Amino acid sequence: MKRSLLFIPLLLAIALGLVLYFGLGTDKSQRPSALVGDPVPPFNLPGLADPGQRYTEAMFQGQITLLNVWGTWCPACRHEHPYLVTLARNLAGEQGLPVRLVGMNYKDTRDAAQAWLRDLGNPYQQVVFDADGTLGFDLGVYGAPETFVIDADGVIRYRHVGIVNEQVWAETLKPLIQTLKAGS
Repeated sequence: MKRSLLFIPLLLAIALGLVLYFGLGTDKSQRPSALVGDPVPPFNLPGLADPGQRYTEAMFQGQITLLNVWGTWCPACRHEHPYLVTLARNLAGEQGLPVRLVGMNYKDTRDAAQAWLRDLGNPYQQVVFDADGTLGFDLGVYGAPETFVIDADGVIRYRHVGIVNEQVWAETLKPLIQTLKAGS
């Protein structure tokens, strides 16, 4: 009886090893979202530039939107930001791709976020200020950057975890947006 108890640590170590092996081997940028296929959850948050401006889920009606979650505390966001500025400039010049870029400043301070956009450029058409992370929590955000593709009906169609760069845009986001546009 006592000898069988000696195998418990071995079995626990094997179980932990399997969990780590399968968990660490997954691509975090392809992590599925429980909200894909569902509307953006209800929210009422201030704008970053103007606290008196209120944004709700209705802002996602009528046009395909990329919702980019970012924070000044996020090193990957700093790496991503120059590409977003370039992307926004390119989107403004593309006639056939009606998509807008909306930012969600996540768990940050207003002053730091405003300075960031002033110093590094503002690629966003609107910026929602989610200081407490309430919308982020409802979206299932667990870090930054994350980017959501939201269709013209306000339904989340895709979630990208990690940096958006030229490759992610060309291979994933742009084709999805083109498909959504063709379907509308």
